[in-house]
Amino acid sequence: MSDNGNALVDWAVFARCRAELGAAFVRILGYFREDGYKAVTAIEDAVRAKNSAGIVIPAHTLKGESLQFGAEPLGALAELIEKTARRCVELRQEPDELIEEVVKLRPLFEQTMALFDRETNPLVDRRPAFGRKVMPQQPFGRL
Repeated sequence: MSDNGNALVDWAVFARCRAELGAAFVRILGYFREDGYKAVTAIEDAVRAKNSAGIVIPAHTLKGESLQFGAEPLGALAELIEKTARRCVELRQEPDELIEEVVKLRPLFEQTMALFDRETNPLVDRRPAFGRKVMPQQPFGRL
């Protein structure tokens, strides 16, 4: 795994999660992908709407699920967003101070998911470099 992959994912935690979930791992990882995209979108929408309360639950969910799979930087960013949003709710402030962090969230989520994909499906990286030219098919019966 590359240094960037090691920086984004704690592969020991990922492997332990994979072992614990067994045959359900791929299905649960798929749920994380779906829930993660929904959470990121909900956070972005809440920031645009200046709704601090609307950030808390999706950020909390993203934090927990990210850490379960070893995506520590993603979990840490989600936690920072969650804590800041909670403070904004308590102080009755708009979440404007979160704009920089929220802008970082989607790219980090997508990079993390790409690493998970590469780890769980090694063919993802090999497909473009497979190398054989596809020959056009001759109509049936012609030489």
